[in-house]
Amino acid sequence: MRGKRIERASLTKVYEKGINLPASIFALDINGSTVESTGLGLDIGDADRICYPIPDTLSDEPWQKRPTAQLLMTMHEIEGEPFFADPREVLRQVVQKFDELGLTICAAFELEFYLIDQENINGRPQPPRSPISGKRPQSTQVYLIDDLDEYADCLQDILEGAKVQGIPADAIVKESAPAQFEVNLHHVEDALKACDYAVLLKRLIKNIAYDHEMDTTFMAKPYPGQAGNGLHVHISLIDKKTGKNIFAADDPEQNAALRHAVGGVLETMPASMGFLCPNVNSYRRFGAQFYVPNAPSWGLDNRTVAVRVPTGSADAVRIEHRVAGADANPYLMMSAILAGIHHGLTNKIEPGAPIEGNSYEQLEQSLPNNLRDALRELDDSEVLAKYISPDYIDIFVACKESELEEFEHSISDLEYNWYLHTV
Repeated sequence: MRGKRIERASLTKVYEKGINLPASIFALDINGSTVESTGLGLDIGDADRICYPIPDTLSDEPWQKRPTAQLLMTMHEIEGEPFFADPREVLRQVVQKFDELGLTICAAFELEFYLIDQENINGRPQPPRSPISGKRPQSTQVYLIDDLDEYADCLQDILEGAKVQGIPADAIVKESAPAQFEVNLHHVEDALKACDYAVLLKRLIKNIAYDHEMDTTFMAKPYPGQAGNGLHVHISLIDKKTGKNIFAADDPEQNAALRHAVGGVLETMPASMGFLCPNVNSYRRFGAQFYVPNAPSWGLDNRTVAVRVPTGSADAVRIEHRVAGADANPYLMMSAILAGIHHGLTNKIEPGAPIEGNSYEQLEQSLPNNLRDALRELDDSEVLAKYISPDYIDIFVACKESELEEFEHSISDLEYNWYLHTV
C-alpha cells in the first residue's frame, strides 16, 4: 500500500482530478528502493502518473484514534489510459478475456497469518503471550476452539473491522501452528474486488493486531519446523446468460469445462510460480507435512493436491488453488491462475486422472523449488505472455532478480557457524 495522506476538504478534488504519484512505485524492491533496471525510475526522470479512485472503496479505518478513511486508487497515464505496470490493471486485462467468453469470475480468498509478539528474539519472531493465560502457545492444535478464545478480542475486532470496511469476512479458524489463524472471505462475482478485499484484509489485520499490542506476519515461512502461511483461492465461472456455474456437476470429473480449466492451470503452474511464490522465503514453505503441493496435480476433495475440487454439492463445484503463499500479490496470483484457466478452456486441455490418496507418495517434486528457477520459467513462458504483458513481466522479473542478487551476496549466520573455523 503506497499513497498520500490528504485533508478531508481535498477529497472532492481527488475524485475530480486524481492525485499524482511516480510510476516508479511499481518498480520497488521489498525494501522500497527503485530497481532502475525496470526502466521506470531515472530513465524516465522518475516521472509522475495520475491515480484515480476505485469506486466504492472509500471506508473508515477502524483502528485509528481519530476519524480517518482510506481510498483505493489505480494508476493511469496522464492521457487517461490505465498504466500497464499497475498489478490491478494486469488482472483487469486478463478478466476482459473472460468477458469476451460471456463468463463472470466468482472468487474468494482464504488468508493465513501468524500473530507474533512485538518483541523479537535476536531478530526472530515468537508467538505472543495470550491476553487470557499469559502463556505463549507452543503446539499445533489445528481448529482448536480454546486457541481462538485465547485471542478472542483481537480476532473479533478483525471481523468487526472487516464489516466496517465492507470486507466480506465471516469466519476465522485456528490453523496448524502456534498463534496461526486463517480468515475466510465470501465469494464475490468480481475478480478485481476479490483481490481488493484480500489486500485490504491484510492491512486491517496488521493494524488491529497492533492495537492489541501484538504484531502479525504474512511471511510464507516465519518458523522452521512449523506450517507456512498460505493464500488459497476458490474460483468458479458463471455463465452471464444463464447465471449458472459452468463447473456445476454431480460428477465433476465428467464436466468438460472443469477438466479443461484444471488442465490449463496445471500446464501453466510451473511458469506461474514466480507470481504464486515471489520471494526467496516462499520456497521454504513447501513440504508434505504442511499440505503444500510441490507438483502440478488435481483431485476431488483432496487436500494433498495443488488444485482441489470440493465436492460438497453440484452447484458449489469450483477450483481451489492451494499453491500460493500469503506473501503473494493477490492481483498477480489471480492473473496467473485465470490465465491458466482461460488457456485450458480455449484449448481444451485435459488434466489427466485426478489423484486419489496421498499425492506426495505418488508424484515427484517438479515445480520450481527456488526463486531463480521460477523467474526463468516465468520469463520464458509463451503462454503467460499472451495474457500478461511481456513488458510487465520484465519489470516484475527485474525487481525480483535485484532482490535475489542482494540476498545471494549476503552471508548468513549459518555460513559463519559452519565455515568460519572449519575450512
